[in-house]
Amino acid sequence: MEFRKSPQKLIDTFEASMPGAPAVKRQMFGYPCGFVNGNMFMGLFADAMFVRLPEDSREELMSIGAKPFEPIPGRPMRDYVVIPDTILAKPAELRALTGKGT
Repeated sequence: MEFRKSPQKLIDTFEASMPGAPAVKRQMFGYPCGFVNGNMFMGLFADAMFVRLPEDSREELMSIGAKPFEPIPGRPMRDYVVIPDTILAKPAELRALTGKGT
């Protein structure tokens, strides 16, 4: 499987939205991801940023354009969604959203 690098702008957005401690940044398959207590809660994959959310927050985000996170087509990761561009463009909303994932 060929992996595409994330654009620098998306990496910068990820860095700016990463919550503080106890969250830590680590690489997963060459992409930056956020972990709490060893569990991944957000990250980048190619040109997408994803987050793990509780069901109610996930449904709310899906209603405004989020899609299930599928690193392999047809195999979605349960509880993870791709954050829509409309949220990525709003730093305060994005930071609040990523904080829900921890």
